[in-house]
Amino acid sequence: MAKIAILSDIHSNYEALTAVLKRCEEEQVEKYACLGDIVGYNAEPSVCLEMIRNLDLVCTVKGNHDEYASNNDDVMEGFNPHARRAVLWTKDQLTSEQRNWLANLPLRATIPGTNITLVHATLDSPDNWGYVFDIHHAADNFAYQFTQICFCGHSHVPVAFCKKPISTMSERPIDEIALWANRSNEGAVPKDASDSDALDITLETGFKYLFNIGSIGQPRNRDPRASFAIINTDTREVSRHRVTYDVKTTQAKVLAAGLPERLALRLESGN
Repeated sequence: MAKIAILSDIHSNYEALTAVLKRCEEEQVEKYACLGDIVGYNAEPSVCLEMIRNLDLVCTVKGNHDEYASNNDDVMEGFNPHARRAVLWTKDQLTSEQRNWLANLPLRATIPGTNITLVHATLDSPDNWGYVFDIHHAADNFAYQFTQICFCGHSHVPVAFCKKPISTMSERPIDEIALWANRSNEGAVPKDASDSDALDITLETGFKYLFNIGSIGQPRNRDPRASFAIINTDTREVSRHRVTYDVKTTQAKVLAAGLPERLALRLESGN
């Protein structure tokens, strides 16, 4: 299967998704997988949904915004007012067929023929929409992870963990892969549209890995660039990519749609 792009939390951001797919083409990606939240927050849910559906998808799971945009729950307990308003607006932009497609996505799945599991939130309780932020959350997830690799999203913050084999376990059986988050560069806004970066992680035999790949459409790690990952199943490498996109155009579309101003403003700061 070789190179598979892992996409998550697109959130109706056409410009960000377009930039990511361009990078995927440059990286000679062959297949795609999606961790959910294709819709919500931004102004082009229908277009982004069709862009995802037209990819050579090996697997797609459902996010919480996909869930609420496709069901009849208008209360959305736990959603903040801006998110709820965006979901209600999104429902009106989607066809019944599109909503039905989202509704029928699984909450977690394994990519056929691989040792890779996908989930939007957490494996231990995917329908509770919990978050993975630290080693304690990762430990809960690893207890339900029966493949070597798991990719998740939902928090919009890139973070990764590895669980050591029993034969090498020390006092810390689970470690954070600090380079994945690249915390030292958080808050550094790229100077121009050509700024991008990538980070490669080599998978070691016997270790388990949990990768939160961040968000394409609404990053929250103080880096406004669209974040996604590529796994090369031949070389056993996972790479995190961040690419710039036309934030101003996306912001203008959000405001023109009558969506909350806060949703437009946060794109520029990545927070």
